[in-house]
Amino acid sequence: MSRKDWLAVVAMILGALLFLYGANYYNDAIGWIGVFLSIGGVVALVLLYVYNSIKKPHLRIQKP
Repeated sequence: MSRKDWLAVVAMILGALLFLYGANYYNDAIGWIGVFLSIGGVVALVLLYVYNSIKKPHLRIQKP
């Protein structure tokens, strides 16, 4: 995994932790920030996957 992938995973984990913190201490602003950060991490992973699959060179058969 590249650093960008790890950054997206860390964003998802941090978002989940912020959501749980906000839920435990009844702080709705921190909870919603956590939700949006988690969703942003998932979207970033999907976009990176799509970008990397498009960027790969396609295998072509060379004619002799």
